[in-house]
Amino acid sequence: MSTIFRSEETISMNKDAIGFSKGLSQRIQFLEIQLGQAPLPSITSKRRQLCSIEEAWNLPISLEMNSRQQQTAQMLPRQVTKNSPIQGPPPPYPHSNITESPTPAKRIKEDVLNPIYNRSAQDCQDIIQQNKTKFLQFNQNIITTFSNHNLDNVQEGRMISEQAILDSYEYISNELYTKNTNIKFEPTTILSITNDETSRHLHEDSDYTEYNVSASISDLSQTFKIQMDSKQLLSAVKLLTIEDPPINCTVLQGNTAPPAPPDCPPQKLSRDQLLPPTPSVHLENKKNAFSPQLQEFCLKHPIAVVRGLAGALKLDLGLFSTKTLVEANPDHSVEVRTQVHQSPDENWDVSQAKRVWACISHRSHTTIAKYAQYQASSFQDSLKDESDKGFTGSQIMSDSDSKDSVSNSNITLKRKKHKSSSKMLRFGTNVDLSDERKWKPQLSELQKLPAFARVISAANMLSHVGHVILGMNTVQLYMKVPGSRTPGHQENNNFCSININIGPGDCEWFAVPDAYWGGIHNLCEKNNISYLHGSWWPVLEDLYKENIPVYRFIQKPGDLVWVNAGCVHWVQSVGWCNNIAWNVGPLTARQYSLAIERYEWNKLQAFKSIVPMVHLSWNLARNIKVSDKKLFELIKMCLLQTLKNILHTQEYVKFKGVEIRFNGRGKNDASHYCGQCEVEVFNVLFIKEQEKRHVVHCLSCALKLSPSLQGIVCLEEYRLSELQHVYDSFTLYRTQGLAYTQ
Repeated sequence: MSTIFRSEETISMNKDAIGFSKGLSQRIQFLEIQLGQAPLPSITSKRRQLCSIEEAWNLPISLEMNSRQQQTAQMLPRQVTKNSPIQGPPPPYPHSNITESPTPAKRIKEDVLNPIYNRSAQDCQDIIQQNKTKFLQFNQNIITTFSNHNLDNVQEGRMISEQAILDSYEYISNELYTKNTNIKFEPTTILSITNDETSRHLHEDSDYTEYNVSASISDLSQTFKIQMDSKQLLSAVKLLTIEDPPINCTVLQGNTAPPAPPDCPPQKLSRDQLLPPTPSVHLENKKNAFSPQLQEFCLKHPIAVVRGLAGALKLDLGLFSTKTLVEANPDHSVEVRTQVHQSPDENWDVSQAKRVWACISHRSHTTIAKYAQYQASSFQDSLKDESDKGFTGSQIMSDSDSKDSVSNSNITLKRKKHKSSSKMLRFGTNVDLSDERKWKPQLSELQKLPAFARVISAANMLSHVGHVILGMNTVQLYMKVPGSRTPGHQENNNFCSININIGPGDCEWFAVPDAYWGGIHNLCEKNNISYLHGSWWPVLEDLYKENIPVYRFIQKPGDLVWVNAGCVHWVQSVGWCNNIAWNVGPLTARQYSLAIERYEWNKLQAFKSIVPMVHLSWNLARNIKVSDKKLFELIKMCLLQTLKNILHTQEYVKFKGVEIRFNGRGKNDASHYCGQCEVEVFNVLFIKEQEKRHVVHCLSCALKLSPSLQGIVCLEEYRLSELQHVYDSFTLYRTQGLAYTQ
């Protein structure tokens, strides 16, 4: 047998001429040397019978096996019982001090996977002899098969493609398998891409182009990478099927799971941790307000209070007082919410019988002048009521007190009176101050703010939308009487927000870090209220029971409240006051990521995203240079996914025989939303031809109206060449050093 392996005449082939991979040649050479010197199995040696499972179980375990079991146990998460003290970091972080022995089931599994550990020396020798015999037979078949395939006829220097080698290997393997039924081959997937690094090399290596072209459609979805240019993207899209409409477009990475409410952090919080102190900073001068540290402070906390901002910047808050507003535009529209006046930490049902989450309010409209009259009369009535009570030693209440607040001395009396006679109030909300012609003095005053807090700033994503989003990239005013409530919510698309109290009264705030929003979502579902569509006021005890911390603080006149991305919050006025508010979008990866994830989750919840994230992303690519790698990758992925969808949609529309007409887009035109499902529609618009009022539809809703797209007009807003240029030009900006840009 050894003569067979040593004889080169038996294998009449030149390995260099064959073109086989280096690994295969080395393996054959190794088998020739090692197995050629192996002794033949002894026919006369008697093989030892294996013992039964019961006997094997009682055999001692070797030291090596014990060591392997201990190492495996140390890698497993610790099972903590109710009585065992928890040391170190909270779960799910692993602990190393595991003393429990492995269960019998695990031991049996180890024995099956590693049978040699529990064998005697004679057993091991028998197994080795058996394997040598099989290897000798296997390699003899390899030699015979190679000889039968005339591999020595291959010309010197001829290049064989990777695919041809794989095909030859698969054919030879199958033939060997039929001859060696006692040898089992593990099923393998040729060129299966299991990680991004391998995929990157596959994309960059031109040798794999032929394989990519012949890949299945499901595999093609993995080939769309942000490293592709627009031409490569177009070529890849042409390989997609055009028989099925591309109606499910996502701006997230292709293999990303759909967004869902996250689980709350598992760490158990103490009572003090459930009531954390609110991050706050007091400004003494303008230099403090414009320091980079202030922006850093705000960005690293879920919510922050900047005290003394108005005084430090010498803001004239009187420009936003009710008196000035009436003098400037008395007939300006005000949205009114009629609500029940309740204590800030209580929320009762209609019958005043139990605490609930549902927050009841009714909407109507009035003017600034009329609401100002109501606001003033409410204050006068409060003063009259206090004087009529005639309490001994009573004084006029401060702005931080309210008529229906529960005092320490008379809790039961006040609560019973409140429950028996629910007082109604009117809250003036969403007063639009976007018109510069009407509100020029007010808007000019806000230019005194530091850049990160301004309504309009180059460093504010929302300033790049290109059109007005009321209340987000414009200022809104709120006119309040005591008890006016802004129910619980996260800001639209999880953008940050700025809120300044004009005074003269205070506001009380409640806030929960964004990591716990999934827990609040679950509590809303438990109380039969839609987290996005409903109006809710959390019951604090319910939050504490679910291990959800709550910031609670007072916002005084002149204080600025910074609400960071994703922070859940709700607000109630304590006194009579006005507030101004707007949203900002810092150019950070965290802000963009939270915004885009909420954009996708809103689609699943049939909730309109009033920030058109696709339109915004393309404008960001046009307007700014991004040096943050993570932010760049997120924006580039959005561009890639939308451009891919546009190209695929156009191919599908042409396949349906529908002409695509160029419509163009005005400079400040608003973004388009589907008239049926309210998702953003970017670049490719579908409009019903017979409708008197032209309503934009997405492809999915257009197909519902007309499966063949007959009678549907397809419009294009941007030339494809323009989008390709923007996509290719958006690259990671390399900076020479770190610098702070105000």
